[in-house]
Amino acid sequence: MTLQLSGIHHLTAVTADAPRNLKFYTQTLGMRLIKKTVNQDQTEAYHLFYGDGVASPGADLTFFDFDAAREKRGNHTVSRTGLRVDSEDTLNWWKNHLQSNNVGTSAIKERAGHLSLDFEDFEGQRFRMVTDGVNTVIPWAKSPVPADKQIIGLGPITLAVPALERTEVVLTQVMNMRKVRTYPATSTLGETHVFEMGEGGPAAEVHVVVDPTQPAARPGAGGVHHVAFRTPDQDSLRQWIARVSQAGLRSSGEVERFYFTSLYFREPNGILFEIATDVPGFAADEPMESLGEKLSLPPFLESRRASIEANLKPLD
Repeated sequence: MTLQLSGIHHLTAVTADAPRNLKFYTQTLGMRLIKKTVNQDQTEAYHLFYGDGVASPGADLTFFDFDAAREKRGNHTVSRTGLRVDSEDTLNWWKNHLQSNNVGTSAIKERAGHLSLDFEDFEGQRFRMVTDGVNTVIPWAKSPVPADKQIIGLGPITLAVPALERTEVVLTQVMNMRKVRTYPATSTLGETHVFEMGEGGPAAEVHVVVDPTQPAARPGAGGVHHVAFRTPDQDSLRQWIARVSQAGLRSSGEVERFYFTSLYFREPNGILFEIATDVPGFAADEPMESLGEKLSLPPFLESRRASIEANLKPLD
């Protein structure tokens, strides 16, 4: 049986204002703070995880809190993140809700094969809310957003690159994705190529916008750090490690993140990819009912808790 990724696992972006980020994603977008922890490589920075009511893989939108200038937009990065909801009626609700919270939106129309609504957060993080007629909401009971209007999860994810060929080789021949369609990009010169994994659908799509006229992006707040793809467990992850290595791509090898185990590598246009396991999940160190209420640290950082907490800024 061919080794397959099952969809988007999480996406990690960058904020320079963690308190405002927390307020926007939990109060305006109504997502649940499912894990309040730190960047395991730079422990003075928060790593905030937002998700659905039960912290499902594929619903995790996460942020590193870095003191950074705004991203300069361009190629070699993730340029837009999809957020899935259940219907056109829900998109209409979100358009009104966002505008009432002073968040500008696009019109609701079909884009790239999905009925959708575009908007940005307060730092310019770009989102496309799309309808997903297959999956259903797993609501967070304390969300200010009504249960039937809450975000289901992530996808599609859009990459911006100046040339497709080598990226397509990695997506199709290394990561076993399928190229399913193309459509015009917003610029007159660009074209977007759609790849899918697993059972397909918006939760398992990568859209690659090709436009050689764009400059290289400069990372920063409002930008994306990396995108992660789902694999079920460590056994399958180790198969991916071997496959990536055999393809001649430099990688991190196996990295233990406690809530999941990961592999990191860059595709040929320099975008950081992660493959992450669905297990053990975010309830590994705290009860499901109280996820995100206290600072969680993996066991290998627990002995440094006092100094880590002393270096973190308050979120209130």
